[in-house]
Amino acid sequence: MPKIAFLFPGQGAQSVGMCRELDQELPAVHDLFDRAGEILGIDLRRLCIEGPAEALEATDVSQPAIFVASLAALESLKVTNPDVVAACEGAAGLSLGEYTALAFAGALDFESGLRLVRRRGEAMQAAALATPSGMTSILGLDEPAVDELCRRVAPTGRLWKANLLGPGNIVVSGEKAALEQVGPIAEELRAMKVVPLAVAGAFHSELMKPADQQLSEILATTPMTPPRIPVYSNVDAAPHSEPDDIRATLVAQVLQGVRWEDSMRRMLADGFDTFYEVGPGRVLTGLLKRIDRKTPCASVPAR
Repeated sequence: MPKIAFLFPGQGAQSVGMCRELDQELPAVHDLFDRAGEILGIDLRRLCIEGPAEALEATDVSQPAIFVASLAALESLKVTNPDVVAACEGAAGLSLGEYTALAFAGALDFESGLRLVRRRGEAMQAAALATPSGMTSILGLDEPAVDELCRRVAPTGRLWKANLLGPGNIVVSGEKAALEQVGPIAEELRAMKVVPLAVAGAFHSELMKPADQQLSEILATTPMTPPRIPVYSNVDAAPHSEPDDIRATLVAQVLQGVRWEDSMRRMLADGFDTFYEVGPGRVLTGLLKRIDRKTPCASVPAR
């Protein structure tokens, strides 16, 4: 029997038009958007289906939108392949997606999870606006080389490893002045490609303060129960069962790098051999293929 795990996407996976078909075809998905609109006080259905893109891409909108869209994709899988859902034994999510994974695992109910990701998005958006900053993807350098890059950029500005996604695929976060130096130095270090990302700020870095403290206060009052299946944390690639431990890792995630490659390798070592990416986009499927080409990962889209 395969050992199945679900992977849930993070911010950046959103696209105008997502969930258009599911909202029309599945009453459970239509209900999700109705409930989301009531909880948030915004027409999340319209933003997902019609846009505009600028509104959907705002951090405080995209985070709840991807959370709901991923759960909508999960509802479609419950209809098309309920045995797979019942057989799933583990989960992980990239950054924001960790909250969706926790909701799927029963640690968070829908309303609590949705309110939490909305507040998280608001706090991160405010932190991003406080300091000119951003993120850049570096392809073709290993972690020690990126450490060297960060050291060499330091006289210009602060730079951190933000997402360790897979072999030769690392994203850095930092101040604008530091990011302007990344390209030339990465080229000297023989990077294959350097791609500035269209994001609001330096996520998963110290520049996100005080969003971590704000999230800590919100999490303290958010109901949470032990997950029914392991959910692998972004910050240490390990599953946690105690709610207070989960809260602590979610707070740490705001400032610390996402260790996605480590999480996938830990899940593979723990015997997971069949994966499903549940939600908009196919980024996590591609990352897993680069980490372990032989392991299958099926896409469950938010169509």
